[in-house]
Amino acid sequence: MRRAIGVFLIWAAGMGLLAALLVGAGLAMHYWHQPLAQEATTVTVESGQSMPRIAASIHEVQPAIPARAIDWTARFRGQARSIQAGEYEIRPGERLASLLDRMVAGDVIEYRFTVPEGITAQGFLDRLAEAPRIRRTIEELTPEAVIESLDLPVDHLEGWLYPDTYQYPAGTSDRTLIKRAFRQMREALDAAWAARADDLPLDDPYEALILASVIEKETGISGERGEVAGVFVNRLRRGMRLQTDPTVIYGMGDDYDGRLYSRHLREDTPYNTYTRDGLPPTPIALPSAASIEAATRPAETDAFYFVADGTGGHAFSRTLKEHNRAVARWRIHQREQGDRP
Repeated sequence: MRRAIGVFLIWAAGMGLLAALLVGAGLAMHYWHQPLAQEATTVTVESGQSMPRIAASIHEVQPAIPARAIDWTARFRGQARSIQAGEYEIRPGERLASLLDRMVAGDVIEYRFTVPEGITAQGFLDRLAEAPRIRRTIEELTPEAVIESLDLPVDHLEGWLYPDTYQYPAGTSDRTLIKRAFRQMREALDAAWAARADDLPLDDPYEALILASVIEKETGISGERGEVAGVFVNRLRRGMRLQTDPTVIYGMGDDYDGRLYSRHLREDTPYNTYTRDGLPPTPIALPSAASIEAATRPAETDAFYFVADGTGGHAFSRTLKEHNRAVARWRIHQREQGDRP
């Protein structure tokens, strides 16, 4: 009898355990198939945060799933110690397993800010200051403060930040993105300089960066960059002044109101290439990779002059006489445009 009772008790315990397992499995399946959210929302995992805390954050989004069940699920799937810090989007209708998989993969929300080609270094920093979810570590975003804070090996920041669209997760620091932009420009410049054409009238990569910035401001037409570069290289080789308006405008600083007059071309500044020989002392903008390529591998041309042609491009001339005729045509075009209602 005792043996029968013992067998019965073991059987009953086993059945109870099996029933508990079945109930637990049923609950788990229910929780696993429960949508976390009907609309997109976010949850943030802090660096070093424990699994129970992460589970509690997910539970706040979907109270129908107990935090303990979320914690247990992550541990059962071997993911509790592999979740990466960051901000995650919980997609409409997404299940717990999918979210945990993405948390392990580090599929965080990425933000972006775009830096157009041809803006200044200060323009880059202004856009960075307005970018969302950036961790601010540099009190004043000016070129001088950035050089000092990051200990960059340059005297002037102009030209040294690569224009691009930058993607980053929430909490990325401003210095991280500036360092990335500086590194990308350094790499692009070094690669172009290593593959430069022979006999360039440029002494070092920095002069190539300066010339590239001038090319960038002179034309936005990709097919013209090489020829514009060729004109400037021809003039440098012959000892002619570059006589390019964008350098004058840059030298005017805040005094430039959108209009450039002939008197401005006579007012001497370090950046006035009508009154000064050679290149300006620093870049005048952030050049694109295409402009850097043009500066280091300019097109072969016999032109020494160019002027706007009224179509968005430029007319290139070999002699001053040809150039003066092109300028006359441009002025006629300007007058005609001014007469239009």
